[in-house]
Amino acid sequence: MATSMIKGSPLKSMLQFALPLLVGNLLQQTYNIIDAAIVGQVLGAQALASVGASTSVQFLVLGFCMGSCTGFGIPVAKYFGAGDHKRMKDFIFNGAILTAVIAVIVTTLCAVLCPWILHMLSVQSDIYANAYIYLMIIFLGIPFTLLYNYLSSILRAVGDSRTPFIFLAFSAVLNIFLDLFFIVVAKWGCAGAAFATIASQAISGILCLFVIIRRMKILWLSKENRVIKKDAIAELLQMGLPTGLQFSITAIGSMVMQSANNGLGGDYVSGFTAGVKLKQFTLCPFDAIGTAVSVFCSQNLGAGQSARIKKGLKEGIALGIGYGVFAGLILIFFGRPLSMIFVSRDAAGVLDASAQYLRCMGFFYWTLGILNITRMVTQGLGYSGRAFFSGVTEMFARTIVSLCFVGQFGYNAICFADQTAWVAACCYIAPTCFYCVKKVTRMLQGTPAEA
Repeated sequence: MATSMIKGSPLKSMLQFALPLLVGNLLQQTYNIIDAAIVGQVLGAQALASVGASTSVQFLVLGFCMGSCTGFGIPVAKYFGAGDHKRMKDFIFNGAILTAVIAVIVTTLCAVLCPWILHMLSVQSDIYANAYIYLMIIFLGIPFTLLYNYLSSILRAVGDSRTPFIFLAFSAVLNIFLDLFFIVVAKWGCAGAAFATIASQAISGILCLFVIIRRMKILWLSKENRVIKKDAIAELLQMGLPTGLQFSITAIGSMVMQSANNGLGGDYVSGFTAGVKLKQFTLCPFDAIGTAVSVFCSQNLGAGQSARIKKGLKEGIALGIGYGVFAGLILIFFGRPLSMIFVSRDAAGVLDASAQYLRCMGFFYWTLGILNITRMVTQGLGYSGRAFFSGVTEMFARTIVSLCFVGQFGYNAICFADQTAWVAACCYIAPTCFYCVKKVTRMLQGTPAEA
């Protein structure tokens, strides 16, 4: 059901939008945690290292796909807020064409380059075979990842975060059962975990498409909408590519960091993998809040309501910082016991590594409340290129720490690489975001904007 956020309380509108998205993300990450737990507990710490050895490159590739789809939804939200449904549908069709092109290109490149990618990540020989088959299956499932993310982006652009949540929740539960079947019953090992992931993503995308066809009349495309238009393609690329590249450029720094960590030994690889799984779970509220504020600002940009944009941004940042403080305390005091989800109590070295990584992050988690919200709002207002440079900042920060300090300080440097990147990116994107809001305000009020 389409929902407008151009009237009523900004905070209430954003929370109502964010709640289904948050629960869906949490369920997805719950699956990821259970997936890692099944791999670690059933197949052992070495298998967990195999699955986790390519986490950063998965984030790079899948992040580009998801980021591009998010960017393609920005013009849709803007024209929905403006009430121009014909123009909105033109962008939906052209966005679908671009998504299909991305699916073909990215899947082919990743499948061909998979061995080189693992070599670049310094994956050790004892886990290489399982790491290769796991990553290859994930890569071959990229079209299904794009299908779900594009359709869910369109639904969220028109204010419907409930439908993507329902199907994501269903697929997450199904994923767990498929994990148990492929790993425990069929004994497919790490390949079983990858097959379960791809199958669940495919089902999520197909169900979203089914609902749009049967129930979302506002998204139905007529013959006049199903035409490739150069201006629509140009605007979609202007929004989608910087957003996708922003996700990917951030992941490049994570790849350098993971490559440095992979050379430190099995305990650190497994501990880092466990810590990253818990980090990804606690990042879900940041993503939900950021997406809600971004869509809110996009719709109100289309409606010409600058005062609501300002209020939504301020309330979103306050909400993000508050959650960041809470989540940080959880990581600081409960990181080690939570890491026992993935490995047994006897794996002391792995637990120590995971707990150290989470504890060091916890003190800086509140900065993500500023970073995520200001970056997403900058994108939502149409300044994807400016938001992209926050990802560049993160990449350079992680890369510098990984290349210059891991050799001297070892795992201690790994534990502070993320925080360095977050703080550096905040110093750029926060003032940039407020500048963009000021620029949009001047534009909506008919005052000449600064360059």
